[in-house]
Amino acid sequence: MIHLNNVSKAYRMGAGDFPALRDVNLQIERNEFVAITGSSGSGKSTLMNILGCLDTPLRGTYTLEGESVAGLAESQLTRVRNRRVGFVFQSFYLMPRLTALENVAQPLIYRGMAPEQRRYQAMEALDQVGLQSRLRHRPNELSGGQRQRVAIARALVGKPDLLLADEPTGNLDSQTASDIMSLLNKLHTEGHTLVIVTHDAAIARYSRRIIRMCDGRIADDVA
Repeated sequence: MIHLNNVSKAYRMGAGDFPALRDVNLQIERNEFVAITGSSGSGKSTLMNILGCLDTPLRGTYTLEGESVAGLAESQLTRVRNRRVGFVFQSFYLMPRLTALENVAQPLIYRGMAPEQRRYQAMEALDQVGLQSRLRHRPNELSGGQRQRVAIARALVGKPDLLLADEPTGNLDSQTASDIMSLLNKLHTEGHTLVIVTHDAAIARYSRRIIRMCDGRIADDVA
């Protein structure tokens, strides 16, 4: 499903370049559950951004579901993000004035989907994460765990090939974090391909494969 070949990325820092990724080679199969770990500055977030088509490699190739995406134009990358990748973030990024149902349906607007179909798919996604009774609630009426479930439903609503979660439990207490990881594990068993970025070793152990980044390279890859 995912194939990175000799991918490198550097960022301009003052008068020089900072190498964030150095010749990374990686394959992830469909329906894998992978955790990417590493200290701050190890390259894990840059790797996640490239996998999600939020950033592009300086060198190397990235193939997603057989399509080379490393050289796509921004409009093409936007289409890939909207149709093939679902994102879950640490800070939820829900729109405060919208209900849970409206937040989840939002990505489907950009597909030109009819309102009735958007509503149906959003309700289906919220049911999938156990929030069918919170459709009309706004983010400030939900707990942290419920807000993250809404964010997961929003990531799922477009039926993406790949689900990416960046520190999905970072703003949650330990029990709520455990609940969210149990939900992500359930989604994996239902057939979703998951990649999470986390600095927390306990969270990483929910996955089936742990990749540890160090100095822009893959230091360990353990299944």
